[in-house]
This record gives sequence, C-alpha cells and structure tokens, in this order.
Amino acid sequence: MPMMKTIPFYKMSGAGNDFILIDNRETAVDEALLRAFIQGVCRRRLSAGADGLILLETSEHADFKWRYFNADGSRAEMCGNGARCVSRFAYLKGIAGKILSFEGDAGIVKAEIVGDRVKVNMPRPRGLILDETVETQAGPVSLSRLNTGVPHAVVEASELEGVDVRTRGRELRFHAHFGPEGANVNFIRFEADGAIAIRTYERGVEDETLACGTGAIAAALVAAAKNRRPSPIRVLPRGGGDLTIHFQRKEDGFDDVFLEGDARVIYEGVMWEEAWIP
Repeated sequence: MPMMKTIPFYKMSGAGNDFILIDNRETAVDEALLRAFIQGVCRRRLSAGADGLILLETSEHADFKWRYFNADGSRAEMCGNGARCVSRFAYLKGIAGKILSFEGDAGIVKAEIVGDRVKVNMPRPRGLILDETVETQAGPVSLSRLNTGVPHAVVEASELEGVDVRTRGRELRFHAHFGPEGANVNFIRFEADGAIAIRTYERGVEDETLACGTGAIAAALVAAAKNRRPSPIRVLPRGGGDLTIHFQRKEDGFDDVFLEGDARVIYEGVMWEEAWIP
C-alpha cells in the first residue's frame, strides 16, 4: 500500500469563527492544487471543516507571512478572527513572541498575546457611508457600510432571533449596490449595557458564521459614528463570548483600531490525503 501524504495542522476558533492553520514555511501544500485543497478540507462532516484556512509562511519583513482563504477557496485581504488565531498559532509554535508582527495582503499587522486572548492592530477603516437605502425583494433596507479590511454592510434590527440571516444576508451580499465584490452583511442590535449583539453573513463562506472580526469592527465603528459611542465597544457574536473593539475617533474617520478576543486551540492533528480528495 503506497504511503499517503499527510499534513500537520491546528484547528482554532476565534469567538466561534473556526479555521484550519497550517505551517507552510516548507511548502506543505501543493500550490497548483490549492483551491481544491482548501475546498476539500473546509468541508464540514466530510473533512476537518472550517470557515477558512490560513497558511503561515516565511517573511523577510515581519515575524511571518500569512495567507487567508475563505472556505470556498477565495482569497481575502483580512480576517480579524483569523488574524488573532494565526498570531497565537505562531506564538505556540515558537515562530514569534508575545508581541509580534506579520505580513499579509493588508500590509504589516501587529499583535499582542495575552493568555488565550489576542489583541490585533487592524488596518485603517475606509469608505464609511451612513444610513443609505437599498431596495430588496422585501422592500427598502436602511444600512451603513464600511471597509474594515473587507467590505461590510451594517443593518440595525430591533431583535435578532427572527432575522433570516441566510436569505436576507445573501440577497444583500450579492446586491448590485455593492458592485462585483459584494459585501459581508451584519445585522446588529444595541443592548441595554452598551454592547452590540451581531449576526453576520460572510462572503466566501456563503452562510451565517458564528463570528466575524471585521464585521464586529464595522458594527462598533458605525455605532460610534452614529451615536457617538466611546471606545472601547463590546460586540457579542453568535458564537458566544465577546469581542472588544478599541479605536481613536478622528475628524476624517477612525484610527488605531484594535480587535481583542479569544483565539482558542480546538485540536492539533494530521490530515491524511483522504481529507481533501473528492
């Protein structure tokens, strides 16, 4: 019987957003088959299953380089929960210290490890537009939008349990209003204690996820812009726990944005080739 190829990996979760992390510094993954590999291993029930996959690679400019991919194999510039997980992964593997930096599509990102929580300095948000109206099959929807590394739409709701996130989120995600790249869609509710509850439909996963770091940032900064809410702001994702958004308000937007939250190791293992073949 021929020896099957195996790949070591970590399964990690950031506030319920789960990822497969692979140390690819010595090219564990075949680049020519990368998209099919990602789609294969991110399948739930049939493989390891995840919202996305992260490759850690060598960098000449930082402690390491990362590439982030959605479950469908598409590339994303930034993922806040993934950034926290790859930071702790690098620390646990001895690749970086508790204060670290890593290179990616969004530039050099800095992070700090505090126990099982990680605080990441996120890219400067851009393109804030408040309270615009978008026509949908169910009628007009008022929303705000902001790019926090990836594009996000934020829709306020009086309650979240009854929101059909998959149907409403999918329609807005592909809406012509957001152009060919589309947008992640966040439904939010303001809590009595000042926190923000959130549910998110994510591009690339094409479904609701239990958490979205860049979406949490978009929700917090929209709240800060509309309601003058001060930093920090707690955001409560579907997956439980909390994400804390730190920021500085500027006349032209926001700066010094940090995303803080857990980055848990679920398990460490070795994937056989059967994990990614059809």
